[in-house]
Parts: sequence; structure tokens; C-alpha cells
Amino acid sequence: MLSMPTPPSSGKTSDLALLVVVGGPQVRAGSHRQFTTLCRAVAAAGVPAMRFDVRGMGDSSGPRHTFEHIGADIGTALDALQARLPHVRRVVLWGLCDGASAALLYVNAHQTQGVPDERVAGLVLLNPWVRSAQTLARAHVKHYYWNRLRHGSFWSKLVRGGVAMKALKDLLRNLRAARHKPVSAAPGTGQTDTPVLPFQERMLRGAEGFAGPVLWLLSGCDYTAKEFSELAAAQPRWRAVLQRTGKRLMEFPDADHTFSNRTDEQAMIHATVRWLVGDSGLTP
Repeated sequence: MLSMPTPPSSGKTSDLALLVVVGGPQVRAGSHRQFTTLCRAVAAAGVPAMRFDVRGMGDSSGPRHTFEHIGADIGTALDALQARLPHVRRVVLWGLCDGASAALLYVNAHQTQGVPDERVAGLVLLNPWVRSAQTLARAHVKHYYWNRLRHGSFWSKLVRGGVAMKALKDLLRNLRAARHKPVSAAPGTGQTDTPVLPFQERMLRGAEGFAGPVLWLLSGCDYTAKEFSELAAAQPRWRAVLQRTGKRLMEFPDADHTFSNRTDEQAMIHATVRWLVGDSGLTP
């Protein structure tokens, strides 16, 4: 689905467009029609915006793949966008959750092959999915168990031998998991023994090698965003990416994972549009 801007009175059209990379399992409209609303707002600001169903979802046929294996879908969507709008030369990939992860994996895959996709001019990444046993444990320890330990009711239940005993055991298990180092590579598949890097490392390499502007958007009331923040805080390379010139990080303290509250959604869309047509430097 392509949302088109009103033709400018000058007759000049921008060579920039936005492509929404849908996370899964989800269709192109998005939760509470979020992607529809976003694309229409972007088009109203003068930039065409496209959203699509990956294979196996919505109106797209074929077997469904996980976010780690939809690079071909993203490439095909870029081809389709340019076929419909031949004047488009630069595209910003916009993704939420594992859609954001897939966008970085797409960038990294082309970098690894030595043929970066020059059409990708920018990235907007919301609550990127980086889950591992370690990130989940750290987020639970810091943002869940720490709050429970500060309440007197927890200790009262613990003394009485109530459910708090189970919570304490869960805390200790999460502390042990949080201390473990992530595996640097997984065994290869197929007929070769070439190690396959964890998707989090491939995401990081994609971000490190991407020279265009990037907007990171994080929700304050979302464990996925907290896991990403914990990972970034623990790894200097992630911190360097987020602090690099051209990379911008915005946080929405009251927003949930999909910005389901109308006020939060509008704030997120406004931030996206303002960055796209102004702060990113991609438009005159």
C-alpha cells in the first residue's frame, strides 16, 4: 500500500521515500492501524510512504519466515517501490521491534557481501528486538525485581513463606543468567561449518557500518526497549553507535511497545515526520 503526497505546486518531487518494515507476525496495517496512520502522516508531509505484507502474512503468499530471514522481502519491496515511483532514489527504512532488527540485518547482509544497498539512505528504529537469555534476565532484575524488593509487602510474604519465596528463587536464577556472557557464534548450518553470528551481533555490525542518519525511538513502558537499553549500556560498541554523530535517540517515558495510547502514537509520528523532513538532513 502506497501513500502518496499531494503534488507540489512547483512540480518538483522529492527522490526520498519511506518504507515500513513490518515486524511479525503482523500485517501491513500494524497494531491499531499504526502503520496506516504513520504512512498517511508522512505522505502529508511530502514524502511517499509504502507498507507491505511480508511473505506468508496478510495478502502475501508463500511460507512465513522469521525476521532474520526477510531480507529478500525487503529488497523486493524496495524494487516494487522504485518500479511504481521511478524518481525515488533514496529510501528510509522504518521498523518496530523485530521489524527494526530486520532492517539492520538487511543493511548488514549487504555490507557483508561487499555490495551495500545504496538506496537505503536512513533508518528509523523503534524498540529494536535484541532478546537473549542475558538481556531478558538483566531487564527483569533491574526493572521488575528491584521494584518488588523495595516494597515491604514482599518481605512480609517472604517471612511468612508465601509466594515471595518463589520470586526470590526466580531473582537468583535471573541474576545467574544475567552474568553469563552471550555466545559469540552459533554453529553453521548446511554443508559448511562457517559460524553464524548471533543476530544481535549482525544488527550491531549493520549499525556500525551504516553511514546514513538513524533515529532510535524507545518506549519507557516496554521490556523490549529496556532490554535494548541494557544491552547498549553493557556493550561499548553499542554505546558508540548511539552516540555517533548523525544518530539520534528519543525516549517516550509513558509509551508502551506499540505506542497504543493515542497521545504517544501522535508524539511518535510527529517525531518521525520532523526527523524525516528536517533533522535527518535528507531533505533540502
